[in-house]
Amino acid sequence: MPRVPLRLIALTAIGMLLAACGQSPGDPRGSAGSDGEKVLTIGAIPDQDPQVLQRQFSTLSAYLGDKLGVEVKYLPVTDYTASVTAFQRGDLQLVFFGGLTGVQARTQVPGAIPLAQRDIDADFSSVFIANTKAGIEPFDSLDGLRKLAGNSFTFGSDTSTSGRLMPQHFLSEAGMSIDDFSGDPGYSGSHDKTAKLVEAGTYQTGALNSSVWDELVDADKIDTSTVREVFRTPPYHDYHWVARPDIDEQLGDGMTDKIKEALLGLDGSDATEKKILDMFQAGSFIDTAPGNYAQIEQVAQRLGLLN
Repeated sequence: MPRVPLRLIALTAIGMLLAACGQSPGDPRGSAGSDGEKVLTIGAIPDQDPQVLQRQFSTLSAYLGDKLGVEVKYLPVTDYTASVTAFQRGDLQLVFFGGLTGVQARTQVPGAIPLAQRDIDADFSSVFIANTKAGIEPFDSLDGLRKLAGNSFTFGSDTSTSGRLMPQHFLSEAGMSIDDFSGDPGYSGSHDKTAKLVEAGTYQTGALNSSVWDELVDADKIDTSTVREVFRTPPYHDYHWVARPDIDEQLGDGMTDKIKEALLGLDGSDATEKKILDMFQAGSFIDTAPGNYAQIEQVAQRLGLLN
């Protein structure tokens, strides 16, 4: 009896497993639940503590499920790059990206649609912070960023808009480069970690998302006698929801429009909607368009982050 090649056995087994799950190798993972019901898979860049994000997006998932009439699942990812990869593969169909990751996702998935942004994302900013032992007093102009020279410094994720891309852009505008810091800059991975690292003195200075910083300060989760804001940047567009172009094909005609309507319809008129908006630190979600992220795309091209 002829021997069957191991590779053929493995491929056959994979095909049987996918068939049993009702999928073909090219299907998005989240297109159907275990009972055959349609599922919308959503995600986000992991810019904060995973437990915070789980509460935030699980609450939103329940709201969207009620509005859309489909099951909505939040699938966490390990890092910023993974969110773009999962979107490109179709494992995530709707993602709350930062400005840079949103541009990267639309570059990799032609036809992807920016659906909405928070009201605060039309006028977003980063903050530069310093451990008080560094002796850096607050300043109100870009030129003041030169005071950070000679200190250790940490960004957030290496592909964070508000924690790396735009801070590096504004440093450049001030005539600074990362070579002006003491040692190589760090990459903490998330905004809250950046704040804690500077608070602890692990790095003397850093930059992070202004809304996360404000939330940490308002909730007394950061010791402002040890770490303080020294500069808040000029505004730019940032976070936004991006939908894959095949959502209607996967979940039914008009589903993309329904998702957008559900997001824009969040007005805080009941306890659930108010909770969601508070979790997102927003007064509402508003319409957006690709042109809002042209500046981010230009900066990303210059820094080689769209290759």
